[in-house]
Amino acid sequence: MSHEIQRIGMAARYSEAAVFNGVVYLAGMVPERGDTDITGQTADVLAQVEQRLRDAGSDKSRILRAQIYLTDIREIGLMNAVWDAWVVPGTAPPRATVQAALADPAWKIEIVVTAAQTL
Repeated sequence: MSHEIQRIGMAARYSEAAVFNGVVYLAGMVPERGDTDITGQTADVLAQVEQRLRDAGSDKSRILRAQIYLTDIREIGLMNAVWDAWVVPGTAPPRATVQAALADPAWKIEIVVTAAQTL
């Protein structure tokens, strides 16, 4: 394992992912479009998570932890339906879901993931 930090998708303010010692740390993933409902935004964000994990040499079955931020916790059931269909059976990670104000009022969800790289 390398002791170097690999940064993926770097911008001036943040990186979309960082990899260190075989662990992938994703930035908060938010919807690319704010004009859809919670199910559409959840599917959008999970697709981004999946792609970023691939970019970093991992996949959704290797998620170690997920933090989910919803602007309206009453939509957790709708979000969970999308999440449950997306998670690989038998690999559901530890997860926290909280209500929070997000940077863009159109966003209904933000997800932060930590995952192990694929060996």
